[in-house]
Amino acid sequence: MKMIAAGLGLAYLLVSVNGAAALDRRVQINNNSSYDIVEFYASNTGTKSWEEDILGKDILPAGHSVVINIDDGSGYCKYDFLAVFEDGDQVTSANNNVCELSQFNFTD
Repeated sequence: MKMIAAGLGLAYLLVSVNGAAALDRRVQINNNSSYDIVEFYASNTGTKSWEEDILGKDILPAGHSVVINIDDGSGYCKYDFLAVFEDGDQVTSANNNVCELSQFNFTD
Protein backbone atom coordinates (compact mmCIF):
# COMPACT_ATOMS: atom_id res chain seq x y z
CA MET A 1 0.00 0.00 0.00
CA LYS A 2 2.89 2.38 0.80
CA MET A 3 4.33 1.64 -2.64
CA ILE A 4 1.09 2.76 -4.36
CA ALA A 5 0.93 5.94 -2.27
CA ALA A 6 4.54 6.76 -3.09
CA GLY A 7 3.88 6.16 -6.79
CA LEU A 8 0.84 8.43 -6.75
CA GLY A 9 2.83 11.12 -4.93
CA LEU A 10 5.57 10.96 -7.53
CA ALA A 11 3.02 11.12 -10.35
CA TYR A 12 1.40 14.19 -8.74
CA LEU A 13 4.81 15.85 -8.37
CA LEU A 14 5.62 15.27 -12.05
CA VAL A 15 2.29 16.72 -13.17
CA SER A 16 2.84 19.77 -10.94
CA VAL A 17 6.32 20.37 -12.34
CA ASN A 18 5.10 20.00 -15.93
CA GLY A 19 2.17 22.34 -15.26
CA ALA A 20 4.51 24.99 -13.85
CA ALA A 21 6.85 24.65 -16.84
CA ALA A 22 3.91 25.18 -19.20
CA LEU A 23 3.48 28.66 -17.71
CA ASP A 24 7.11 29.65 -18.27
CA ARG A 25 6.96 32.89 -20.26
CA ARG A 26 10.62 32.98 -21.27
CA VAL A 27 10.97 33.12 -25.04
CA GLN A 28 14.19 33.05 -27.03
CA ILE A 29 13.97 35.78 -29.67
CA ASN A 30 16.12 34.85 -32.68
CA ASN A 31 17.13 37.61 -35.07
CA ASN A 32 17.70 35.55 -38.20
CA SER A 33 17.39 38.65 -40.40
CA SER A 34 20.12 40.72 -42.04
CA TYR A 35 19.42 43.77 -39.87
CA ASP A 36 19.84 44.60 -36.20
CA ILE A 37 16.67 44.85 -34.10
CA VAL A 38 16.87 48.22 -32.33
CA GLU A 39 13.54 48.00 -30.45
CA PHE A 40 11.42 45.05 -29.32
CA TYR A 41 7.98 45.18 -27.74
CA ALA A 42 5.71 42.47 -26.35
CA SER A 43 2.26 43.59 -25.28
CA ASN A 44 -0.68 41.65 -24.00
CA THR A 45 -2.95 40.82 -26.94
CA GLY A 46 -5.93 43.14 -26.88
CA THR A 47 -4.15 46.14 -25.36
CA LYS A 48 -3.75 49.31 -27.40
CA SER A 49 -0.28 50.20 -26.10
CA TRP A 50 3.08 48.64 -26.94
CA GLU A 51 4.29 49.34 -23.39
CA GLU A 52 8.09 49.80 -23.15
CA ASP A 53 10.96 48.82 -25.43
CA ILE A 54 12.21 45.61 -23.80
CA LEU A 55 15.70 46.01 -25.26
CA GLY A 56 16.08 49.49 -23.77
CA LYS A 57 19.47 50.88 -24.80
CA ASP A 58 20.58 47.48 -26.16
CA ILE A 59 20.07 46.06 -29.63
CA LEU A 60 19.66 42.51 -30.92
CA PRO A 61 22.27 42.17 -33.67
CA ALA A 62 21.55 40.23 -36.85
CA GLY A 63 22.30 36.55 -36.31
CA HIS A 64 21.99 36.73 -32.52
CA SER A 65 19.42 35.69 -29.91
CA VAL A 66 18.19 36.83 -26.53
CA VAL A 67 15.97 35.14 -23.94
CA ILE A 68 13.23 37.44 -22.67
CA ASN A 69 10.81 36.76 -19.82
CA ILE A 70 7.56 38.03 -21.32
CA ASP A 71 5.54 38.28 -18.15
CA ASP A 72 3.69 41.47 -17.23
CA GLY A 73 2.21 39.97 -14.07
CA SER A 74 -1.28 39.71 -15.57
CA GLY A 75 -1.26 35.92 -15.92
CA TYR A 76 -2.08 36.15 -19.63
CA CYS A 77 -0.30 33.98 -22.19
CA LYS A 78 -1.18 35.73 -25.47
CA TYR A 79 1.10 38.58 -26.57
CA ASP A 80 1.69 40.62 -29.71
CA PHE A 81 5.31 41.26 -30.76
CA LEU A 82 6.74 44.29 -32.54
CA ALA A 83 10.33 44.47 -33.77
CA VAL A 84 11.82 47.69 -35.13
CA PHE A 85 14.85 47.14 -37.35
CA GLU A 86 17.83 49.44 -37.91
CA ASP A 87 16.55 50.36 -41.40
CA GLY A 88 13.22 51.54 -39.92
CA ASP A 89 11.17 48.51 -40.98
CA GLN A 90 8.71 47.21 -38.41
CA VAL A 91 7.45 43.64 -38.15
CA THR A 92 4.50 42.66 -35.97
CA SER A 93 3.28 39.23 -34.99
CA ALA A 94 -0.04 38.91 -33.19
CA ASN A 95 -1.47 36.42 -30.73
CA ASN A 96 1.71 34.57 -29.69
CA ASN A 97 1.15 32.13 -26.82
CA VAL A 98 4.25 32.72 -24.67
CA CYS A 99 3.19 29.97 -22.23
CA GLU A 100 3.78 27.41 -25.01
CA LEU A 101 6.29 29.20 -27.26
CA SER A 102 9.96 28.69 -26.44
CA GLN A 103 11.46 30.41 -29.52
CA PHE A 104 10.39 33.07 -31.99
CA ASN A 105 12.24 33.86 -35.23
CA PHE A 106 12.51 37.13 -37.12
CA THR A 107 13.71 36.52 -40.68
CA ASP A 108 14.15 38.53 -43.89
